[in-house]
Amino acid sequence: MGKGTKKSTRKFAASGQLKKTIENRRKHQQTKKKIQGRRGANGKHKGNHKEAVDSDASSEDEQPKKSSNKAGSKAKGMSVDDFLGAKFMDDDSDDQEIDVEHADSDEEDGEDDENIADGQSFASIDDLEDEGTTHALELSKLAEKDPEFYKYLQEHDHELLEFDPNQIDEDEEDEDQNDEQDEDVEMGEEKLPVLTSDILRGWQKALLEHRSLRALRKLLIAFRSAAHMNEEGQVLAWSIDNSTMYRKLVSTALRFTPIVLEHHIPYKTLPSGKFKPPAQSQKQRTTQKLILSYFNNVIHLIPQLTDNEMIQLSLTESAKVLPYIITSRKAVKLYLKKCLELWSTAEDGVRISAFLAIRKLASSNDDAILDTVLKNTYLELVRSSKSTNVHKLPSVNLMKNSASELFCLDHATAYQHAFGYIRQLAIHLRNSLKTKTKEAYKLVYNWQYAHSVDFWSLVLARACSLETQIQRGKESELKPLIYPLVQVSLGAVKLISNTRSYPFHFHIIRSMLHLSRHTKTFIPLPPYIVPIITSSLAFKKPKQSTLRPLDFETNIRTPAQYLKTRVYIEGVVDEGVFILAEWLASTPVQGSIAFPEIIVPVVVTLRKALKSAKSGTKNSLGKEIGIVKGLVERVEESAKWMEQQRKGVGFAPGQMSEVERWESELKVDDSPLAKYVRVQQKVRAKRRSLVDKAVRGENEILED
Repeated sequence: MGKGTKKSTRKFAASGQLKKTIENRRKHQQTKKKIQGRRGANGKHKGNHKEAVDSDASSEDEQPKKSSNKAGSKAKGMSVDDFLGAKFMDDDSDDQEIDVEHADSDEEDGEDDENIADGQSFASIDDLEDEGTTHALELSKLAEKDPEFYKYLQEHDHELLEFDPNQIDEDEEDEDQNDEQDEDVEMGEEKLPVLTSDILRGWQKALLEHRSLRALRKLLIAFRSAAHMNEEGQVLAWSIDNSTMYRKLVSTALRFTPIVLEHHIPYKTLPSGKFKPPAQSQKQRTTQKLILSYFNNVIHLIPQLTDNEMIQLSLTESAKVLPYIITSRKAVKLYLKKCLELWSTAEDGVRISAFLAIRKLASSNDDAILDTVLKNTYLELVRSSKSTNVHKLPSVNLMKNSASELFCLDHATAYQHAFGYIRQLAIHLRNSLKTKTKEAYKLVYNWQYAHSVDFWSLVLARACSLETQIQRGKESELKPLIYPLVQVSLGAVKLISNTRSYPFHFHIIRSMLHLSRHTKTFIPLPPYIVPIITSSLAFKKPKQSTLRPLDFETNIRTPAQYLKTRVYIEGVVDEGVFILAEWLASTPVQGSIAFPEIIVPVVVTLRKALKSAKSGTKNSLGKEIGIVKGLVERVEESAKWMEQQRKGVGFAPGQMSEVERWESELKVDDSPLAKYVRVQQKVRAKRRSLVDKAVRGENEILED
């Protein structure tokens, strides 16, 4: 290649993409020939028009041959287009073909595209819009080349001569303009054209008014330059010189791409809420590689963004493109990994946007993708819940609640995962029961185990609730897992019964209470709550302490300095009484026609403990005794209320259909115990809000 050849030409030749580009141009020329051949017919003038087209085509074929013979002598002044049109590498150009139709079959396509010169890898996109423009140019030259045929068209097909391609021809800035100004600058220091507001507005206008794929291609090439700015080894097409233009470019690419794709390649959304990829078509196959490149650039860009608003926009808009890349497993896995990372670590607004993107991905009609999403979501949740404190607990709760929604999208698929992970909890419990060592106990008494039990109770409570069953019209496939989860959970409570394990017991019991309340399942929890209350009342002389009250929600094990202290005993009794009251006021218990009989063992045990505490402590636990006594009185009042309600019952206990009908009509919220629980919930909610404000550093005074 001569020394006078332009630097842009030498640079492109050095990029290694010459062969592929020549092959693309050949295909483009063949397409134009076919189009020209189809347009040459109407009556007796068909032959004349065909000859004109053939002569044009033959002249196009001859010119590259001439240029190849004189490549050495005419290299100086050769433009990029002349260089790409040359065929002096015929022997090597067939070594590799670009198969756009199967662009996503190879998992490495996304990586290969990163090193392709911008504007060259997607040249075939313009073929989708060039047909009308080519036709208009041919008609404009027809009067000179074939006056006779042009006259015939005026008489018989006047509409054809008035053809309007309805395309916006935009003025493009070429790299050669900068190259001519900087002839003496080395290749490595060559300046790129600067993206301006006028160019970007032109693309926006074409996208808005005509949904132009050509404009979309140019926009996404510039978007790739933004995603890979300041990276070594990248062949970029544009330079972005300020942050405002960078933000506008990224926002435009994110917002406009889904709109244009939806216009040209619509996809189906099923009545179940799941989506199907767009149907195979020439336009879909041609744009597939462009879409994959854009999606990979979004994934590459997200970690670079620091503005939460831009991150949310990138997640929201990229989720709309998922139906078009769902067949690329590599892109799906990379996107899921990035979304899960943001879902577990980012600010709340970004976390919600990331979850919505994950939910969109899980709505695919492909069961394999749903399996991947469920598995990785649960594993990310378990990893994130390894340690929990007052600052991290809200984010963990957000993750559990949102992940439980994912597992309820498809109950049959979720069953396979839930069964395996609940079985894993059972295996850890069995190993701890067999070994009975300190290390074995740690397999169960940890935050991950407690959060896992709570998560599956949330999933089963959501999937097996009465409202969900009515909505689905059938019983959930997850309902058989309620019993094994309850058995595993209660077994974990019984594993260790010392005082330091009470916070862990409360966590598990709260999870079972939530499950019982939503699924209307009777779970016998008093045998695990009442002993905690009675053992606390049995302390003869609790130690005085100035420690703060222990937060049972953010602790899984009692610190040693709290043991046998007055503040700890008071906290245990208060927490145990409240949980027991919630269980007694729940629908499966308070709403049962046998409530007066159910509460007998609980009332007898608590009264006995109260009597022993009064005689042994000399009123040193006066506050704790008062709390327990208040609960017992409310329970007995509720028992009398229930007896009053069932006085007029005329059916026998064996008539279960009548019993269920009567219980469904009972208004449980009117019972004395239900009113007592509501008051306690308000008191605790107010106390929790004060604690949260204190944690955030606000000036609040905590009151008893």
